[in-house]
Amino acid sequence: MHTYLRRLGAAALTTLVVATGAACSGSDPDSVAVQLPAAPEDQQLSGRCPATVVVQLQWEPETDSGPIFGLLGPGYRVDSDDNKVTGPLVVDGKDTGVRLEIRAGGPAIGYQTVPSQMYVDSSITLGLTHSEHAIAAAAQQPLIAVTTLLRSSPQMLMWDPATHPDWHTIGDIGKSGAPVVVSQGQLYPDWLVSRGLLNAKQIDNSFDNGPSRFVADPALAQQGFANSEPYVYEHEVRAWNKPVAYQLLRDVGYEGYARTVNVRADKLNELRPCLQRLVPMIQRATAQFRSNPAPVNATVVDVVAKSANFSPYSADLAAFGSKVLIDNGLIGNDTDGVLGSFDEARVQRLIDDFGPILRRGGAKVPDHLTARDLVTKEFLDTSITAS
Repeated sequence: MHTYLRRLGAAALTTLVVATGAACSGSDPDSVAVQLPAAPEDQQLSGRCPATVVVQLQWEPETDSGPIFGLLGPGYRVDSDDNKVTGPLVVDGKDTGVRLEIRAGGPAIGYQTVPSQMYVDSSITLGLTHSEHAIAAAAQQPLIAVTTLLRSSPQMLMWDPATHPDWHTIGDIGKSGAPVVVSQGQLYPDWLVSRGLLNAKQIDNSFDNGPSRFVADPALAQQGFANSEPYVYEHEVRAWNKPVAYQLLRDVGYEGYARTVNVRADKLNELRPCLQRLVPMIQRATAQFRSNPAPVNATVVDVVAKSANFSPYSADLAAFGSKVLIDNGLIGNDTDGVLGSFDEARVQRLIDDFGPILRRGGAKVPDHLTARDLVTKEFLDTSITAS
């Protein structure tokens, strides 16, 4: 990723008093008190959800987590010290009676995985992760995905088309023997090797998420996300300033879900009343983002701009990223026609593919792990679809 990168009556109002910068040295000084209309009774979360719904991101705020930011109401406060943003949790601009706290991942949590962070910090309500990371964590830090923000992953491998005019696919990279630079902890490279698309000797796990190595040595291939790096390298990396070529992992058979929305398995029953209302809200926010990403893009850009700890994230990059996600079908209905749903057969194939790979790497993946151990469609509103 880029690292330099709502019934209490129609007239009822809830007054939301948002702390100012004086309350916390690292918080946004522009926060103000905001009045919002209350959501209808059937969309009230107070008493069903925690007073503050905490969402742990995989990385810093970006539009691939856009639907979560679509639930963040006005008057939010960005806390630079703790790398988080807090505000009212809203539906269609109406207050649901609880707060939403979105926490950055990646460097903000010492590059720990989201499953591990959720078991370290019990205040986290929801965590976003990739399917294979949930499989890896299933024995000791089990999660249950209740919906997903993305139907398919934007992960990719990229290369310089001028240096490698003969490369058109990831398989071409494999045939060349060129180094493939990825960050430590990525699990899909071993899957690519198992599929015969890459050679194990090609994998270099030293990627530091910066552009310098690719710029200096365009002979190599590098990991990336289609909603980020192609724009960043062409428009923001001055030492490069030209297009890159890439292929999505999805297009070579990788079926992993990205940005699955998870709860700890041991908290599922406790959170069930909350999830019955909250999950459809996330689905609707996803549909709204897919239909018109501009409001969420503006929120994400503003949140990032208010923290010196976050990597710069321009309005142009946000617009590019959301367009890539939408135009490439990475956000959309699943095989059952429901937005934010899961194909259990696909999840089982992922378990069957990644289980042996992870076990060889030392992970204790349960022998009889099934899709229903990892995902549930219980809370989904099946009427919510992508138009």
